[in-house]
Amino acid sequence: MRYHLSDIQSILGARWLQKPAGDPLTEQLLYDSRSLAAPANALFFALPGKHRDGHRFIPDLYAQGVRQFVVQQLPEPDLMPEAFFLQVPHPLEAIQTLAAHHRSRFQIPVIGITGSNGKTVVKEWLAQLLSPDFDLVRSPKSYNSQIGVPLSVWQMQERNTLAIFEAGISQKAEMEKLERIIRPTIGIFTNLGTAHQEGFTSDAEKLAEKMKLFAHADTLVCEARWVPERTSARLFTWSKNGAEAQLQVISTDKLRNGGVRIQAMLKEQDQSISLQLPFSDDAGIENALHCWAVMLLLHIPQEEIERRMLRLEPVEMRLEVKAAIHHCTLINDAYSNDLDSLRLALQFARQQAGKGPLTLILSDILQSGLSAEGLWKSVATLLQTHKVQRLIGIGAEISGIRKWLPETITCTFYPGTEVILDQMTSLEFRDETILLKGARAFAFERIARRLEEKAHKTVLEVNLSALLANLKTYQRMLQPGTRMMVMVKAEGYGAGSAQVAKLLEFHQVDYLGVAYADEGIALREAGVNLPILVLNPEPTSFDVMHRYRLEPEVYSLELLEEIAGFVAPGKPLTIHLKLDTGMHRLGFEPADIPALTQKLKEVSNIRVASIFSHLSASDAPVHDAFTRSQAEAFSGMVKQINQALGYEPLRHICNTGGIERWPEFHFDMVRLGIGLYGIGGAAVQHQLHVVNTLKATISQIKNIPVGDTVGYNRNSGLLNSPKRTATISIGYADGFLRLAGGGRFAPYVRGKRAQTVGNICMDMTMIDITHIPEAQVGDEVTIFGQNPPVQELAQCLQTIPYEVFTNVADRVKRVYWQE
Repeated sequence: MRYHLSDIQSILGARWLQKPAGDPLTEQLLYDSRSLAAPANALFFALPGKHRDGHRFIPDLYAQGVRQFVVQQLPEPDLMPEAFFLQVPHPLEAIQTLAAHHRSRFQIPVIGITGSNGKTVVKEWLAQLLSPDFDLVRSPKSYNSQIGVPLSVWQMQERNTLAIFEAGISQKAEMEKLERIIRPTIGIFTNLGTAHQEGFTSDAEKLAEKMKLFAHADTLVCEARWVPERTSARLFTWSKNGAEAQLQVISTDKLRNGGVRIQAMLKEQDQSISLQLPFSDDAGIENALHCWAVMLLLHIPQEEIERRMLRLEPVEMRLEVKAAIHHCTLINDAYSNDLDSLRLALQFARQQAGKGPLTLILSDILQSGLSAEGLWKSVATLLQTHKVQRLIGIGAEISGIRKWLPETITCTFYPGTEVILDQMTSLEFRDETILLKGARAFAFERIARRLEEKAHKTVLEVNLSALLANLKTYQRMLQPGTRMMVMVKAEGYGAGSAQVAKLLEFHQVDYLGVAYADEGIALREAGVNLPILVLNPEPTSFDVMHRYRLEPEVYSLELLEEIAGFVAPGKPLTIHLKLDTGMHRLGFEPADIPALTQKLKEVSNIRVASIFSHLSASDAPVHDAFTRSQAEAFSGMVKQINQALGYEPLRHICNTGGIERWPEFHFDMVRLGIGLYGIGGAAVQHQLHVVNTLKATISQIKNIPVGDTVGYNRNSGLLNSPKRTATISIGYADGFLRLAGGGRFAPYVRGKRAQTVGNICMDMTMIDITHIPEAQVGDEVTIFGQNPPVQELAQCLQTIPYEVFTNVADRVKRVYWQE
């Protein structure tokens, strides 16, 4: 849903300070200049801050193409003659007012979540659990603040059928502002803990302030003990301790696989129900009970709830369990640090450790609301309760706990994260469980990286920061209003479609494209809600495409007839028409248009979302005349179809090469594919970043005399001199094909090339490291990435980077990271 800047001026009651000709569209609300994606449609709110004033960044943003600004005072307008400036007394209140107005345009269910702990986990789990039933929008990450909530709500679009937003406060008078923006119809209160205690005079005051989020909610979901004294909302409560509740837990039985089976009574139906969870920690169970209650409230069938709950995935940075050095287990909860979350984390850590040793790496607790003595005495009690054997404290205050701890708990203290990183080698970790628990300010993720086990196996590293940078590079090429479809078929060009799709959804691309319905279903099951185009639909999949809100490409009269036989009142289908303008692969030809338009007139319950074609040589200047003829033919066919439809679907013909070279053919939407992964034309390649890096490790090193052979068949691995070879953990079953053998390709080891020796085996490859004496077992070997680039391997394999990426086998672990 787009707004003209004049609409926003009216909504805010803002004063025009500078108004050039025109009335631009606004799509992105921007307060952080580093988050700029599409300058032409960005509206920057210059937020004044204690340490940084947003007005300082206006000239830089103007230079990058931003033309719309909401300010308190006018900067130097002579330097920015094309800029629109709206003046308001308080830019933060303005962005909140705009978001509240946007929210008022929707009549869909909106779930608002607050509480001291568990907000993000409950939100993310609900998104996983409800995505098959709803076109869902939710808060990105932990966007629950005075600025995060407006940005979250701004994401709401006409297609959405459910919204989930979280709200967090640290002092009085904040929640009323967030309630005005979110206006939840369903409220969830997770729990009350000690976080941000200093902003309130008592727990009762803090509880009352948090409950203000539900002032106009129709229904409130919470544990029975948190029911407010006065509320107009209908209550849907749960309990574990025998208290009266709509969902009353009768028993929790831990299972051998680490999960738990929960038996409960549904009060209104007097019905016994149960489900199984793939975990058994108290925090996870509590969060899952909130989700269970909401799903019952939304009338999701119990058997479907049971199926989906079994597939719950952990939320990043919340009690992550990883293999660590020297046979240790690392539990990474470097996300927040207060007494209640520490208690839950220690419960989980002790459960994981069993009877084994447990070490806690803990930072200062910055916002407890307690005196130093009261705080550290309480922490010491928790450590003893959960049988912590060793405490490693980091921060200026944590050493105050020492006098409250028994001598049986070994203590070491460091003033900061940098110091412990410098002295990490002096700390011995072996055969123990390590709980990493720190406030965000301590950047404990750096400690986590040092403790995590170095995996001796083949991995495809996917740099999500590079991927987003590439996305922004192509977005900057688009005209205002041009939409972006991103192709994530073939497992996201080998990078993993679900992970990439979730990231793209967060960064607000307009459409996703997949090859087959199964790929679209997998994305829906993973919680992706963007519209999805299916390029190769099969008639047998129409029903499942309707249920999962997938949109098929229609490329022939026969396929259109099949769809016409499927659709019916209450069973509509959104389709995309494919035209053949010269690719001669799939699509309607010019001679088919009369029959096509006649059939479209006859069939109701079909909506044509877009009409598209495919440029066969968009990146080849030698075929530019042919490309122009394709675009001309496309426009002529579209005109005929539009006249028959009585409306104008989106038009798109440009792939990655077309985005780069043919701006006049961007039309309403473009389709980005391989460019997202850093492969572009010569004029653009230098702007792109490497996304995929395929790495193996050295499994064994051998010294082989002259005359011996290496590998199968003995015909390509005969040594004419003594060699030092390394056997590495990758073969043709991983996607490193046999054409790369026999010295025809050279991966990188310690920054140096190392040619292959002999034939590539199914699971292993031998390389020559004679000239790399420092190479050791366990060293990383880069097959492609920054060096050598994937284009080099593609040339060796007599193919293209597309095929190299998609050949990387499923058994190769994908590791995602973001700078």
